[in-house]
Amino acid sequence: MTLPSLTPPTYQDVADAAQRLSGVAHHTPVMRCTTMDERLGAKLFFKCENLQRTGAFKFRGAYNALAQFSDAQREGGVLTFSAGNHAQAIALSARLLDMPALVVMPEDAAHSKMAATREYGAQVVTYNRHTEDREAISQQLARERGMTLVPPFDHAHVIAGQGTAALELLQEVPDLDYLFVCLGGGGLLSGSLLAAQALAPHCKVMGVEPETANDAQQSLRAGRIVRIDHPQTIADGAQAQALGALTFPIIRDHAEDIITVSDQQLIEALRFFAQRMKIVVEPTGALAFAGAQAFSGEDNGAKLLQGERVGIIVSGGNVDLARYARFLAD
Repeated sequence: MTLPSLTPPTYQDVADAAQRLSGVAHHTPVMRCTTMDERLGAKLFFKCENLQRTGAFKFRGAYNALAQFSDAQREGGVLTFSAGNHAQAIALSARLLDMPALVVMPEDAAHSKMAATREYGAQVVTYNRHTEDREAISQQLARERGMTLVPPFDHAHVIAGQGTAALELLQEVPDLDYLFVCLGGGGLLSGSLLAAQALAPHCKVMGVEPETANDAQQSLRAGRIVRIDHPQTIADGAQAQALGALTFPIIRDHAEDIITVSDQQLIEALRFFAQRMKIVVEPTGALAFAGAQAFSGEDNGAKLLQGERVGIIVSGGNVDLARYARFLAD
């Protein structure tokens, strides 16, 4: 087992990842919505990573990491831990690169995400997220099986790959004033910050996390990594308990701020995407948009984004259909 490098990634790593992903990852569309532009008094640009391979931005980081394995690492295979989107991304990337994959998933993970991970060819080992330590389980399995551990967010190659979503958006839509990005462990936000610093240094990058899972917001305020108990939120992709050793310093040094939204705000965002934009978005994928709405002051008419050009990364669309139907019907 080779432990992840703690060498911080740079913008050049993001640019290199974009070349590595060219022709492999989808160049996802940027969508517009006149109704929301008028409501917020801004120009919104939605980067639709829900239409990425495996249904989420996670494919970018997973493939970028696995594509840099040595021959010996490929023979041993890859191991990761994930609630779903990174799991699927690792599974598909491993299949494309012809290597074995093992994924440690919580036993209560979304059925659709666990099924897809297996269908992509990975072996799945489950654990109880409330009583067992997924990282300890993963490290033990990696040692026993000679596999290389690629964690969901705190890995330089993963962060660089995730940053290519923002890179594409900023190349297609230059001169953004704000960029809203969902936040769990911080891989996507960190990569987006690297891209924005190089391509649009004036752009204010805002992280958005669930209000019940605000470890990153607490960390930013405290100036150190704050770890929280397992959070309860419908945004299952943002249930990380703490930022990582690589993601925290990037976020601390470059993020404009981190804001939070409620589960009810996420549900309202899901309905908007379904009704007005005709796209399926999972709760975690709606975080950035819900955050932009909350930040804009729409509820009190302040319109703090008035006249601004606003990028929103829609991070994923993997949600069990029965659960999704309940969200839309409630």
